[in-house]
Amino acid sequence: MDTTNDAERRGTLLHAAYAAADVREMERPLLDDGVPLMRMAANAVAHTAAAMLDDEDVDVEDAVVTLFAGAGDNGGDGLFAAAMLAEEGAQVNAVAVGRSLHDEGFAALVRAGGKILVLDPSAEIPGCASGFTPGEAGERLHAAVDVARRSHLVIDAMTGIGLTGALRGIPAAVAASLGVPAADGRGDLVSPLPDRPALPDREGDDGLPLVLAVDTPSGVGVDDGSLTGAYIPADATVMFGAMKPCAMLPPATFACGRLTLVDFGFDLDGVEPAAEAVDRDLAAGAIRLPRVDDAKYSRGVVGLVTGSARYPGAAVLTTRAAARTNVGMVRYLGPERAQDMVLAALPEAVLGKGHVQSWVVGSGVPDNDGDPELRDIQRETIAALLAHYSTDDEGSAAMPPVVVDAGALDLLPDHVPSQVVLTPHAGELARMLGVSTAEVACEPLRFAREAQTATGATVLLKGPATIVVGDGGHTFVAGAGPAWLGTAGAGDVLAGLTGALLAQTGTADPDPELVAETVASAAYLHGSAAAIASESEQRGWQEPELFGMRGRSRRFHTLGHPIVASDVIGAIPDALADALS
Repeated sequence: MDTTNDAERRGTLLHAAYAAADVREMERPLLDDGVPLMRMAANAVAHTAAAMLDDEDVDVEDAVVTLFAGAGDNGGDGLFAAAMLAEEGAQVNAVAVGRSLHDEGFAALVRAGGKILVLDPSAEIPGCASGFTPGEAGERLHAAVDVARRSHLVIDAMTGIGLTGALRGIPAAVAASLGVPAADGRGDLVSPLPDRPALPDREGDDGLPLVLAVDTPSGVGVDDGSLTGAYIPADATVMFGAMKPCAMLPPATFACGRLTLVDFGFDLDGVEPAAEAVDRDLAAGAIRLPRVDDAKYSRGVVGLVTGSARYPGAAVLTTRAAARTNVGMVRYLGPERAQDMVLAALPEAVLGKGHVQSWVVGSGVPDNDGDPELRDIQRETIAALLAHYSTDDEGSAAMPPVVVDAGALDLLPDHVPSQVVLTPHAGELARMLGVSTAEVACEPLRFAREAQTATGATVLLKGPATIVVGDGGHTFVAGAGPAWLGTAGAGDVLAGLTGALLAQTGTADPDPELVAETVASAAYLHGSAAAIASESEQRGWQEPELFGMRGRSRRFHTLGHPIVASDVIGAIPDALADALS
């Protein structure tokens, strides 16, 4: 057995997500060979369900379980799993949300003593009532939700990967009643994230029973991670064969809960992932190791046009972060007060213009120059610099990488090369594209890709799980940071760190794929530094556990403690050392 290839394959499984269509293609040869994938999936769901009940000190024979099952194979997976639980003594109530059920799965559950409740008046399920009135249909839906809420565990097997777009019909009604509705009473988008705290050990916060999703939670955008309609947030998801993008991409990843991946033995060679999670190995590749003949210039020089007369602190945070990220020198350009503060905090900094391998601009710079009294000299400097990155300028490709943050985003030329890196948060991206912040929060990948296509730049969309979209749509997710990272100045630290890593690429016209990998690595190291500083094990995204490989439970984490942006800067060297180890 080739253990090296096996380890590489395992690493790919745990850090790559594949589009639903590609997963189906990888399943086909196994199904043709008679591999019992449904039985394997159901076995994993049943074992995970039992473990979840055990965590709550509930014996399977004393448990009440409600299964919501659709008509397809996903419902079949759930029916077989529910039958296994019923055979172990659990009281199982199955709710059919479609017009039929998987024949063999249905028969298995009936033999095991499970009860069936049908919600669709047009259903044709043997031995089950149908043709009831709309009024009775409403009563049945109410009863199903009531039974589910009084259960120890809900198994969600309504849709799987077969649905595109928002839930419709009965599944939408179930999700709106049991999970999170699509809109409030005025038709406005609700918060796309589950209303649960980021930190663990907060029981009973939403009144819902435990929820176990089969392959994917119902209502999530399987291929894009969106949450555009009603959905059911899960405490845990058992995913089959390979990760789907919703397991990794925000906001859907937060609706998946703890991930368990069942390895079907897919042939992954030649299949391009839809998204990749940054890991320690990828981040280590972005760190340039020092050489015996190095000097300050060869190790990388970062130029920063950050901070302003009104917000000088950003100048300090960006320069300190860049200096801590393995470069030889930082050059700072800014107003006198900011210069004084930078030198006080970082006497190694050099003031004024000079040769650099990368730029960082915009952090702490006002984004409104409509009022003459609000005009800032930094904006004029940045606008002049960014003009050289316009693709209308023949020399744009030879310009060094530049990180465009905060107050510089509205100064971007119409179209730029991929070594220009935009680092907006959801609100800033919304303003760039003329949409609402809620729309970006619900479909961050869509809008990050729109920004990349419209500008040509590499786009880093900040968040608890940060999305990086490079040239050609290559997508990375970095979720190494804890929720404690949501603190003032954290974005400034990320900008400085990113600029420093880009300075280490050593070329004025780096390969677009290298830029995207480097930027994604910066987001990972930023989160890793925050985790070290806060001493927290909570993460914006955590890799799944492979079913059958018992590891440390990820349900409970070390909570850690609050941090400020300066704490993150102090931990950057440790984050780099951790990646290199």
